[in-house]
Amino acid sequence: MKNIFIKVLLVFFFSASILLPQEKKEVKVLLIRCDDIGMSHSVNLAAEKLIETGIPFSASVMFPCPWYQEAVEILKNHPQVTVGVHLTLNAEWKNYRWGPVAGRSAVPSLVDSLGYFFPSRAAFEANHPKLEDIETELRAQIERAINSGLKIKYVDYHMSTAVDRPEYRAILEKLANEYHLGISRYFGEKDIKNMYSDPIDSKADSLYKTLSDLKQDQVNLLVCHIGVDNPELRAMTDLNPFGPKEMSRNRSAELNALISPKLTEVIKENNIKLINYSDLISGVGLNNMKRPAGD
Repeated sequence: MKNIFIKVLLVFFFSASILLPQEKKEVKVLLIRCDDIGMSHSVNLAAEKLIETGIPFSASVMFPCPWYQEAVEILKNHPQVTVGVHLTLNAEWKNYRWGPVAGRSAVPSLVDSLGYFFPSRAAFEANHPKLEDIETELRAQIERAINSGLKIKYVDYHMSTAVDRPEYRAILEKLANEYHLGISRYFGEKDIKNMYSDPIDSKADSLYKTLSDLKQDQVNLLVCHIGVDNPELRAMTDLNPFGPKEMSRNRSAELNALISPKLTEVIKENNIKLINYSDLISGVGLNNMKRPAGD
């Protein structure tokens, strides 16, 4: 993996998007991935605000959700944003549920009595999901994404349900290979932080401290959950007990930390190179993807 990383760095150095300073400080590589795009209107508004900053990032879209079409329209107008499929097998919000793209009758083991995805991984497992149903649904989500007209580059997984078991992960890997897509965390990226768990008032400072301490010998992955704190997002309640309180304010705080001028200062001061999954796939190559250790 180290040789692959060196290859990636060479691509970055000659891209000329960020020049090395006179003292030739080591470049630190950061990849920002924003999850749950298309989940709701408020999340899409947040994506627009982040796009307006010009910060390179990758957008993981939830294609089973009712607001995915708005996300598609936004992203079509901003092709510089790398787009992935946030493969989804759960619907975790009270009074705001969604079901399979393939249709409830096509994948009966994945849905409850009303035809919605289960809110938790435990409930999903308790219904004894069939592998053929999982493959049918994940394939349907990828094909909806591709048929939307967006240039899809990678896949990842909402709430990790699609990789909760080795046999589920094998399906994801099979589909990524079939559709020539990257898989998030299969290029040696290392998760650096989960802002979602930080207190609302300290999210920004915590993020900037983390970015100041980035490692130089890896692709640092920052996974974000952004949103605009408005009545729509405030009305959504997580059916899982582990979700953060005041979800709307949490997502808004993440957004504010990312769009603040302070972030640009921290990036410059620490010689951070921002990349997206298009860059990573170009530098490493799909053939060099590797399942994360321990998974």
